[in-house]
Amino acid sequence: MTEKKAIGAACALGAVILLLMIIIIRPFSRFEEQYPMTDASGVSGGAVSGAAMSVNSDGNSPVTTDANGPAATSDDTADASLVPAAIDSATGIPLVHASGNTLESRVDVPSGFKRTTEDEGSLGAFLRGYKLKKDGSPVHLYNKELKSDQNAHVAVFALPLEKEDLQQCADSVMRVYAEYFRSKSEDSKINFTLSDGFKASYQRWREGMRIIESGDSFEYVDRAEFDGSDATYKKFMRIVFAYSGTYSLETDSKKVKKLSSIKIGDIFLQSGSPGHVVMVVDTCKDESGRKAFLLAQGYMPAQQFHLLKNPAHDDDPWYYVDEVSFPFKTPEYTFDKMCLRRPTYMEG
Repeated sequence: MTEKKAIGAACALGAVILLLMIIIIRPFSRFEEQYPMTDASGVSGGAVSGAAMSVNSDGNSPVTTDANGPAATSDDTADASLVPAAIDSATGIPLVHASGNTLESRVDVPSGFKRTTEDEGSLGAFLRGYKLKKDGSPVHLYNKELKSDQNAHVAVFALPLEKEDLQQCADSVMRVYAEYFRSKSEDSKINFTLSDGFKASYQRWREGMRIIESGDSFEYVDRAEFDGSDATYKKFMRIVFAYSGTYSLETDSKKVKKLSSIKIGDIFLQSGSPGHVVMVVDTCKDESGRKAFLLAQGYMPAQQFHLLKNPAHDDDPWYYVDEVSFPFKTPEYTFDKMCLRRPTYMEG
């Protein structure tokens, strides 16, 4: 074979081989265009980067993969709710949400629980919707100074506090009830027993009757015209705060025999000098009937009404009925024996 013929044959053979390679490789290139393959870094070499589709070993749901490994399948989306939300509260408690400005929106219920049903216009609805100070707010005393212990509370209520050392623990409970009745224009229910047993009535006070000391007790005297202003209301509450306490609350409440019967507005009360009281401000329960509650308090010296932590659970402010035993420990006070009571103010 001459040199020219050999070169021609080699060129022809090369052309045949090239054509065969194009025929074989082209389908795979089309597959790559439709289903981009990922390189060692997990990044697609096709038009869509960072993700590729594959199929589960069972041949069912597609799985999205990225540089961090497989993402959730379509069958896993229901489990997204199980992923805990990022903690955004200054308290560091997962159930507390910094953006919430009311009790209900600030503090979530534990997993599996729902808030108990409360009627519109009820004390429970009033407390759940009550405004709170900004997340992370400290507790202030009546004179604007900071309370010494800032580790006992979860949140601070925007409940009014006068500039005297009068609105302490029992007084704070009375103030909550008075504010509730006043919000409903039910002034006739704003009645409190003073320490000596005298019944202080706001309705009579606003009609012009004033309470004065008379020997070892008190009496009403007619000294003013009708006045239902905020200023007159505050003057009445000042008299109540000055001459009442935990003994007064004991008189104005009745025993609750079973903890399982606990409801919003109830109190844990140990009367005395000094005694103490904390108030149930919310309740929830799970499908099995297991119940939990939140507590709030005022204290000495007079200070802002605040939501308490549960010393038994650093990451959860709810108190669980089936965990309560006596002595019953709260952040700043221990109740020696069963002392759950229900104020009778709602009875008129």
